[in-house]
Amino acid sequence: MTLLALGINHKTADVAVREQVAFTPSQLEAALVELKRLPTVSEAAVLSTCNRTELYCVTEAQGEQAVIDWLGRFHNLPVEELTRCAYHYLDESAARHLMRVASGLDSMVLGEPQILGQLKDAYQQARQHQGLGGELERLFQHTFAVAKQVRTETGIGENPVSVAYAAVSLATRIFDDLSRSRALLVGAGETIELVARHLREAGIKGLIVANRTRERAEQLTGEFGGEAITLGEIPQALERADIVITSTAAPLPILGKGMVERALKVRRHRPIFMVDIAVPRDIEPQVGELDDVFLYTVDNLHEVIEENRRHRQVAADQAEDLISQGVSHWQHERRVRGAGELIKRYREQGEALRQGAEAQALAQLARGEDPEKVLRRLSQQLTNKLMHGPTLRLREASGAERHDVIQAAESLLLDPASPAQDPE
Repeated sequence: MTLLALGINHKTADVAVREQVAFTPSQLEAALVELKRLPTVSEAAVLSTCNRTELYCVTEAQGEQAVIDWLGRFHNLPVEELTRCAYHYLDESAARHLMRVASGLDSMVLGEPQILGQLKDAYQQARQHQGLGGELERLFQHTFAVAKQVRTETGIGENPVSVAYAAVSLATRIFDDLSRSRALLVGAGETIELVARHLREAGIKGLIVANRTRERAEQLTGEFGGEAITLGEIPQALERADIVITSTAAPLPILGKGMVERALKVRRHRPIFMVDIAVPRDIEPQVGELDDVFLYTVDNLHEVIEENRRHRQVAADQAEDLISQGVSHWQHERRVRGAGELIKRYREQGEALRQGAEAQALAQLARGEDPEKVLRRLSQQLTNKLMHGPTLRLREASGAERHDVIQAAESLLLDPASPAQDPE
């Protein structure tokens, strides 16, 4: 079986494509069930974030085509369109890719910590819906251990920077004094929580948090202060907001052009700075056409992110070395497990021979034969039976000039600590 990692990310597809391929939380169970039903797939996990959608599978050889065909069917997208922006990795390369993703080395923001939590969520989802077998289970556990090592032994996580930080950093470049501004945050997940923390550190005083449920918004404002509202109250909140940052899991846009246009009239066209971190997008792209709106998506944060990348490159090089060690260890353990079935069959064969010889010897003893003769006969017969098959195949290999088999047999069959005895 082959380990496969297949997907698209911020480097291979723009946000318009990524939002079409993203899985909503309500779709994940069905996706995992369908993926596991493919004849070529025995294990599967799905990672879906604002910057990437990736499928990790154990498949038959060359099973990647069946997986990408399924991905196209699930999202009603032409396979040709997906193929143009998709990548896939196999076995060692797939394991390395997963470890790089978990360590934040493949992220838009180098070393960002959120992806590890998102990957752990994907792992738990796959476990919950029976997507994992032994191969992916061991790979994920090993990956989490490597990512932890990267975090503790390099500076990749120092001065945490994320897409949330990049969004707030961009706001500080546009507004000279954030303490005079009011921010509207739409959503109440981990990303928005980070945004709220960074905004408070940047000195903002006015904070409004909008969420589907007021209770969750109140949890956030309870920690950072501000006003909690529901999504239905966003039109009125927009009239007071200088900064709008959104990150929800909604399948359709929450803020439309008409809603923002009406708010601008009430504001007498005082400008609004907007960052849409969500995929699928929370803000209609047409909002960016309005004269007094400065709309950015995750794809527009590259400048801030690239600056952070330069600062972390030394730590990233150290992390790559740790990942190479992690991949080598994983490969070694996988090869050892690969011999497990052969070892099991070999031991079962030896045990069957032993049981047969033992039964014959016990029968001879029951008939009253000399125990010493029975014991000698038992040892001779058992030795002959154990050696007969390998001896026969060694002679065949020698006749066929299979020197590789002869060399392997010497390594497997002869104990180097016990030199051969000269025959008497």
